[in-house]
Amino acid sequence: MTTNQQLTRRSVLVGALASAGALALAHPAAAASDYAPVVHGHGDALHPESTSWDRRGRRFLIGSLHRGTVSTVRADGRARTLVTDPVLVSTLGIKADPARGRLLVCNGDPAGKSVHSTAATQGRVSGLGAYDLATGRRLWYADLAADGGTHLANDVVVAPDGTAYVTDSFAPVVHRITPDGRPSVLVRNPRLGVPAGQFGLNGIVLEGRRLLVGNYATGSVWCVPLDRPGDLYPVVTDERLVGLDGVTPVGPGHLLGVTNAVGSSTAGQLVSLRSTDGWRTAHLTARPWADPAPTAVTVGPEGRAYVLSGRLDVLFGGGVSDEFTLRRV
Repeated sequence: MTTNQQLTRRSVLVGALASAGALALAHPAAAASDYAPVVHGHGDALHPESTSWDRRGRRFLIGSLHRGTVSTVRADGRARTLVTDPVLVSTLGIKADPARGRLLVCNGDPAGKSVHSTAATQGRVSGLGAYDLATGRRLWYADLAADGGTHLANDVVVAPDGTAYVTDSFAPVVHRITPDGRPSVLVRNPRLGVPAGQFGLNGIVLEGRRLLVGNYATGSVWCVPLDRPGDLYPVVTDERLVGLDGVTPVGPGHLLGVTNAVGSSTAGQLVSLRSTDGWRTAHLTARPWADPAPTAVTVGPEGRAYVLSGRLDVLFGGGVSDEFTLRRV
């Protein structure tokens, strides 16, 4: 996790950056929506870490670091359980795949904060599950820790052909999983690693034939060409984004993401990364976020981005909360 000193250093930069208008999404005039600018969510101590918008069902989906479930959330903010699976310890990154009627779910045990955590699960459970988007029934489950090492499936992205790519926060690995659930390693490179006990690779997006992957501990962003994954390289940014968590594409050469210091009362940030040279370099703007410990961004109703805050500051501080927030950018 990032330190308060690192986050404070970045906050100095924030005050000099562009106003919120620089972070606005390019989208058509918003149609009338039943979703308010702020969805005040409530559930049974879920502490969601990730969210995804189901465009066909017009609903948000949220995971649960504490319960290991996936729930649906509509405009009333109430969380309704969709996926309950004994194999799931903590649900981290999730991604709706409406084209195939499925939901992809990262499973792991990052810090023993789940009701299902044991000494045997911490850092040892890591996988990707596929579930029916309508019923929550399991379709398949890919074990990403079969080599017996320390692993944590953190975030997932889906290619047009249905192939999934998953970041590993405890190993310098990006996994590749076929549409029918067969896993392999896309790339393993020590340059992606961090010291034991820290969170490494985190958010992941796909742009064309390249993956863009953030590293939580180092604040670096890596470009991994799918056709030549061994030729990965760091994207040159204005500064390192220590604490970079979830990211999502909002236009060609444009990503939105969030930074945080989970377990700290320090406010997180909304960040914008823009590249005009195929992600060799990227320009950064940032501003403080209204809610504590933001962890994920998804493009939701009317093409507007929403940021999730699942009160992980409370969970990592030793408490629990039934509240979470989805706030429009």
